[in-house]
Order: sequence, then C-alpha cells, then structure tokens
Amino acid sequence: MPLSPNQPRKPMHTRAIECVGYQRDDGLWDIEAHLVDTKTYAHTRRHGESIRQPGQPVHNMWIRLTIDLDMLIHEAEATTDEGPYLTCGDITVNFKLLAGVRIGHGWRREVGKRLGGTKGCTHLVELLGPLATTAFQATGRARDAHNAGRPVTKAPYQLNSCHIYKDDGPAVLERWPQFYTGANKA
Repeated sequence: MPLSPNQPRKPMHTRAIECVGYQRDDGLWDIEAHLVDTKTYAHTRRHGESIRQPGQPVHNMWIRLTIDLDMLIHEAEATTDEGPYLTCGDITVNFKLLAGVRIGHGWRREVGKRLGGTKGCTHLVELLGPLATTAFQATGRARDAHNAGRPVTKAPYQLNSCHIYKDDGPAVLERWPQFYTGANKA
C-alpha cells in the first residue's frame, strides 16, 4: 500500500543507495554499497566556482567489505568519485580500519570508534548501516548451512530487534523455540 496522497510539491534532492552482496569463488563474500545524491536544479559547487548541473552527482561514493560467514571483515575499501569538496575522498583510506571487525553485536559502536567524527565521512559511515544489513541478508542461507549441527549457545541477533522477533511472538516460537518466552511455550 502506498503512502497517503501528497500535497502539491516539486522534487529537489534524491539520494539513491544500492547495496549488493556477492558470493566469491574463494569462499568469501563481497558486500558493496553505492550512494549517489543529485539535485534537480543547477547550483555552485562548494569547491570552486563551477556549476553543478541538475542530475549531476553531488555525492558518488562506494564501499566494499569482504567478509566470511562468521561476519568477520577481511578487507574494507571505500572511494569517493564525487563530493562537494575536492578533498572529500582523502578520508576513504581510513575505511581499511574496518578489517578485523565483526559485523554483529557492537558493530555501530566499533564503527564509531574507528571512523566517527573527523576520522571518517558522514555519508560513508551512514552507508555502513544498510551495508551490514545487506551482509546478513546476502549470507543468511549460507551461514545457516555453515552453522548446521553446531549447538546454538546464544540468542540470535534478531531476537527483540523488531516487533516480529519479540521473544514471546509466534515468529520466535517457529524459528527459535529455545528462546521463546511466551505463554504457549511447550
């Protein structure tokens, strides 16, 4: 169902984010994110007097994380093809600091330590949120197969993360009955 009818309006800014997960032949996974911001009107660039035309990217940025099925980052790479300032891309080298970090509990906190504030780029750091979700989505079945037969020693990361996965709800009873806390517990 779409949103309710809108008031008369005109578009001004578009942010497009695309995230894709790739299974590599060597057993690792590449998770990539691409962000593009555009305006619908001509405006002056912040780095110089040239004019940026409607539809020309204000931001054009990429991140790739190479991970394994334990969600450990083996390599991280970022690039800025376009930004408001000529030096925007100078900080992308810092994203290599994500190597060795595990996507999961504490992920956002660790990203903040390594890339927060002046150590990173606001837009690239924001992109790591949907990129991490994409990593879980892309590798889900492969991680299930990888972990099949291993004892489940801790609650799944999804538990109590949203209303569907509340610990007393039917989805938890179905998927993880050992962590179900509802009244119909067997």
